[in-house]
Amino acid sequence: MITLNNANMDQSYAIGIDVGGSSLKCGVVNQQGEILYSTLISLKKAKTQGAIIALIVEAIQTCASKVKQPILGVGIGFPGTIYNNKIIAGADNLPGFKQLALGEILQDVTRYNIIMDNDANLMGLGEMSFGAAKDCSDVVFLTVGTGIGGAVMIDNKLYGGFRNRGTELGHIIVQHNGLACACGAKGCLEAYASVTALLKHYQFIHPGIPETDEVDGRYIIEKYLAGEEYAVKAMELHFDYLATGITSFINIFSPEKIVIGGGISEAGAFYTREIERRIKTLAVPVASLHALVVPAKLGNKAGLLGCAANVFQKFKAFDYLTT
Repeated sequence: MITLNNANMDQSYAIGIDVGGSSLKCGVVNQQGEILYSTLISLKKAKTQGAIIALIVEAIQTCASKVKQPILGVGIGFPGTIYNNKIIAGADNLPGFKQLALGEILQDVTRYNIIMDNDANLMGLGEMSFGAAKDCSDVVFLTVGTGIGGAVMIDNKLYGGFRNRGTELGHIIVQHNGLACACGAKGCLEAYASVTALLKHYQFIHPGIPETDEVDGRYIIEKYLAGEEYAVKAMELHFDYLATGITSFINIFSPEKIVIGGGISEAGAFYTREIERRIKTLAVPVASLHALVVPAKLGNKAGLLGCAANVFQKFKAFDYLTT
């Protein structure tokens, strides 16, 4: 997947590298959020930390070769906890990458400014900068899938808590001493409102439903829209728990928008409408007055665009969001 557009190059632009468990999404982005060049690099044959770093370096060099003017910097989204361009922990689907100063390594090799952050954080920043929450200063972003990740933007900037250890939005407790969560705690939002939880509940209440790949989030949505009793019950519970968690975020942060990403958020307008309807009855009125629940717009480009947005925020002398 390679694209190259004939866009105006007389401006600042950045390289974004979105590192996933099986591939690298990389590209060149201008300050308006236009992707001038992009490519996808498989990590299937990269079995070691060193091999993956080599592919990241190669991706940066390839992207840089596609433009004639200087690159402002390279933004990298990486799974796990990132602080000061160092991977602390959490990149469990990749070999190595624990207590590794990856940003420093890449900067020494490529000679480009490097800025790193957690991949979910940068998806949120991408939506705030170029997507569903463009022109908003305070935003909560949730990605609902196998688990629940998210990001918080306050006053146009990512908020990560002390040493960037916070904003684990999927692990807010919504049920005391509740279901076990993959993080080791009990009662987390992820254990009740992720797509994984939706599937488990649907299979539990639906007698005889087979556990096959065909029974997924899309399948349940189709049955819900068709009025199937079991799907309606499962989705109602999903909406209830997700709205409960989001209500807490609204009461704490009073965001302008709550952006929901992940494949299930693309189900239709009813999805965010059902969540917003519940929030209006739960949240503190003054905090929720301006809070809108909206689906994400950028899809699988959110991470790449967020990586670039982080570069523009950190290395540009003026606020590019106002240009």
